[in-house]
Amino acid sequence: MRIGLIAAGAAAAMVAAGTAGAQERYTLDGDHVAVYDLAGQVNVEAGRGSAVTVEVTRGGADARDLTIRRGDADGFRHLAIVTPGSEVVYDPMGRGSNTSVRVRDDGTFGNGDHWLGGRTVRIQGAGSGTRAWADLRVIVPEGRTVAVHLAVGHVDVANVNGDLRVKTAAAAIRATGTRGPLNLDTGSGGIEVTDADGDIRLDTGSGGVRVSNVRGTGLNIDTGSGGVQGGGLAVGRLHVDVGSGGVRLDGVDSRNIDVDTGSGSVNLQLRGDAEYLKIDTGSGGVVLGLPSVFGAEADIDTGSGGIQVDVPSTARRVSRDHFTGSIGDGKGRLIIDTGSGGVRLERAGS
Repeated sequence: MRIGLIAAGAAAAMVAAGTAGAQERYTLDGDHVAVYDLAGQVNVEAGRGSAVTVEVTRGGADARDLTIRRGDADGFRHLAIVTPGSEVVYDPMGRGSNTSVRVRDDGTFGNGDHWLGGRTVRIQGAGSGTRAWADLRVIVPEGRTVAVHLAVGHVDVANVNGDLRVKTAAAAIRATGTRGPLNLDTGSGGIEVTDADGDIRLDTGSGGVRVSNVRGTGLNIDTGSGGVQGGGLAVGRLHVDVGSGGVRLDGVDSRNIDVDTGSGSVNLQLRGDAEYLKIDTGSGGVVLGLPSVFGAEADIDTGSGGIQVDVPSTARRVSRDHFTGSIGDGKGRLIIDTGSGGVRLERAGS
């Protein structure tokens, strides 16, 4: 392997030549680190020491054409895997799959408005182009802020304690055992989070979300198309916004809950009291399981569908499509609105 250092303005670029299967190792000092990779499998895991370590394993017949560049931008020290040309072939995608991203000359992409600047690179599972990719192992010491940018492939995160941000164009993301702020964002692909503690933000343009054993100050889930399911959530605030897809969450303990689906049903089972709970569906029914400790002033409205209240309550106004009254001590606030779909309140776990 030959390594050279090339100065480029204020940034430095490291150029490395290696064959497919060859592993290279880089260290990135500083509290804020970013990694950019157009295609590959990225594993992010906890580590020791004073610097973030990135292990790069090249793949594809044109693996030698990849360039490894290092630099500094927007307060982050970054490492980027640069692929030449505007057509890239990543065999694991499979025939018929493709996605396009805007890539700057230094190999970075996806910061802020990623549609501005650079060249358009099309990544596909078959055909002509540069057949090269890089699998990465990113080892993160405790307390670091790390941003991972991947166009296509898959990201696995395990046991990281820090501020972690993952953004992909078309890749599934899985995280387990994280501590600290966690921000996962994919244009197309599912997200799965297990055993997380912190402020959690999950965003998919197209793809489902699964969450389990999540604790912390907040959990924010946003999907354009894809359902949300899971359980064991103990967070200060819970916000779920689904364009198209259902929501099913069990064992929820949160003081502030807001669930909104454009099209899709909601099944929410609580294990604790809430100060504010709002559920809004454009099209889809609602099943809400309430524990005995739950109390709220309730206002339920459905455009099309009946209302069934199977918990102790004091009703002030009841009709087929509207219910106003108190549940328990009446100290909280419960609002349910469905454009089309019935509503049922039941004892949690029934």
